[in-house]
Amino acid sequence: MFKSLRLDLVFIVTLMAVLGASAQVRHVTTVDPYARSKAAMVEVYEFDWVDVQPEFPGGEHGLMNFIIETRVYPRVAYDRKIQGRVLCSFIIGTDGRVSNIRVIRGAGDESLNREAMRVISEMPRWKAGRVGRNAVAVRCILPISFRL
Repeated sequence: MFKSLRLDLVFIVTLMAVLGASAQVRHVTTVDPYARSKAAMVEVYEFDWVDVQPEFPGGEHGLMNFIIETRVYPRVAYDRKIQGRVLCSFIIGTDGRVSNIRVIRGAGDESLNREAMRVISEMPRWKAGRVGRNAVAVRCILPISFRL
């Protein structure tokens, strides 16, 4: 009886450890944009799967102000009265730099998509995300709206 109970306890502890470990491994792998050698790989965690999420200088309020001050409505889109929202993804590296900017869902006008990517590329360094005490690269998603 005690042997069976001990085996059950070992199974439960092992199962909990495996489930906990799988939750910690939620990441994607991408090419490190700062590598000088061939295709060095770096782990990139999803925004919701880190202990401490990356933070823009000045927080969310600072981020919104930065977008408002930096964004320039493209002349072509303005003349055609094109509006929309561009959904972009990017990576905040362990050093807080922004890289790997991609348009996930465009606004239907390439000039708006390019402008959203330009705004993100000009962001200052962020406070890096963390898992435990370690700084990690984190994938973020940000919508940038264009309204007339």
